[in-house]
Amino acid sequence: MDNINNIDDISIILCGAAGQGIQTVEGLLTRTLKRSGYYVFATREYMSRVRGGVNSTTLRVSSKPVRAYVDRIDILIPLNEEAVPHLKERIKPSTLILGEKEYINILPGLECKKVEISFLELSSEVGGKIYANMIALGVILCMLKVEKSILRNLINENFKIKGQQIVDNNIKAADKGYEIVEDLISSNKINQKIEIQKNPVVKDDYILTGTEAIGLGAIAGGCNFACFYPMAPSTGIGTFLAQHALDFDIIVDQSEDEISVINKTLGASYAGARSFVSTSGGGFSLMTEGVSLAGMTELPIVIVVGQRPGPATGMPTRTCQEDIELVLHAGAGWFPRIIFSPGSIEDAFKLTQKAFNLTQKFHVPVFILTDQYLVDSYYNIHSLNHDSLEIEKHIIKTDIDYERYRFTENGISPRGIPGYGDGLVDADSHSHDEYGVITEDPNLRNKTVEKRFKKLELIKKDTIPPEFIGNEDFKYLIVSWGSNYYLIKEALEILDRSDVGFLFFKQIYPIHENVLNYLIKAEIKISIEQNPTGQFAKLLENETHINMNYRILKYSGYVLSVEEIVSKLKIIIEGG
Repeated sequence: MDNINNIDDISIILCGAAGQGIQTVEGLLTRTLKRSGYYVFATREYMSRVRGGVNSTTLRVSSKPVRAYVDRIDILIPLNEEAVPHLKERIKPSTLILGEKEYINILPGLECKKVEISFLELSSEVGGKIYANMIALGVILCMLKVEKSILRNLINENFKIKGQQIVDNNIKAADKGYEIVEDLISSNKINQKIEIQKNPVVKDDYILTGTEAIGLGAIAGGCNFACFYPMAPSTGIGTFLAQHALDFDIIVDQSEDEISVINKTLGASYAGARSFVSTSGGGFSLMTEGVSLAGMTELPIVIVVGQRPGPATGMPTRTCQEDIELVLHAGAGWFPRIIFSPGSIEDAFKLTQKAFNLTQKFHVPVFILTDQYLVDSYYNIHSLNHDSLEIEKHIIKTDIDYERYRFTENGISPRGIPGYGDGLVDADSHSHDEYGVITEDPNLRNKTVEKRFKKLELIKKDTIPPEFIGNEDFKYLIVSWGSNYYLIKEALEILDRSDVGFLFFKQIYPIHENVLNYLIKAEIKISIEQNPTGQFAKLLENETHINMNYRILKYSGYVLSVEEIVSKLKIIIEGG
């Protein structure tokens, strides 16, 4: 008789080949659970192929908010013969595997709990093998005691466009999953002791991915021109904006290559658009000349860079944090910039919205560093709280004597656009005078460089301070950024030590001045990043001249888990 030990926080894995509909089931599963009153978190890992291979979705269902990936598997449903070997390192004696006999027994020496369910044979009775994943969905939901009516309503919403027969077959398949679990319980083959508490408030929550949050943030920021070339993990942002372009008067252009993308976007910005680019590290590499042009012409632009393991094509569908140095130093010559890196769905929305206001205010490129883990993860949130957000505009009407690059006390020149007023709005990639006329005058060159430094000092006054979590009387200070936020936060809850603090950066450049206070106070400083060289630690060390004592680094292309962080911190803090 098989038990699930974690009765208030269950980790469920669906694993199979691309093309088996795992993503469809994942969406139905999370929405059904949310409407039932459960807190949910889901993330996926997948191979770079349209069909075949092996992909998995990790889903956590809990009685409290959950936001982080864990290695632990409580229930595993393998949908092909590669699933169990792929996940063998995560399978423990407490793991319950439900599936085809040949799939669950493919590794004979693997110690875990197994229950045979012939999904493929049962799906043939419903209408074909394509329905095997829906039967698995019914199995999971029955084990979690979810009402059938909630799932049936969602199936109808999801599949009605495909016709009533498809809707009916999917409902039959899901019902078959419920029947299977009921038979297994009555025959004493599994013991259903999952007692996750429901919260009625959750039913009205939203479920958003990082991709959707960034897209919504762009819309809230007043984006009216977006350009992209498809490149994982950022492709979904462009397609999301394209799907909603008519609703929000946005021009969305899928261009022929990344060089075209950056130049079109700068052209739109010159004309007055609030311009946006989504790409990944490899695509951004082609854009760096255009970024340098933005620095010289002082054209506002927001660029999302989805990080993935390199060099070159690398691992296009995996996750990493390897592009700080690329983004920080992109472009010939020096010019100021702003770099954000959201740690949550809420951050992804708010920082993207803020990026549009800041680029318009300071006329510098604003970057948003994301990764596959962040953009492909989602959980339920109550609200994005957008009521206080404003679209800030800084365009002036020009006069006949307008100087686009006027030298001012703070380094910000008044920005005009062509056709709005009587002035000429120049833009040139060469060194130029106040009007934009090409010059090689060394005194003017010095003044333009000093102008950029003035601008950086002004930007620093708008820098977001890092978030501190923990007891102010800390001995150990963990420093991290981006999508590591909830992973580290949950790990520290498990460690439960009053002498550990966590300093989290959602803005990684410029660095806020109060960082020094925390670094000086800490006896032991530990950086956690998902790259091989500790890029953010190096940036911090360069800016503050204070070194990290330890670095916890992962660079396999697979996300850090809560358990890994706990284990590595114990080695440093507790000596094992």
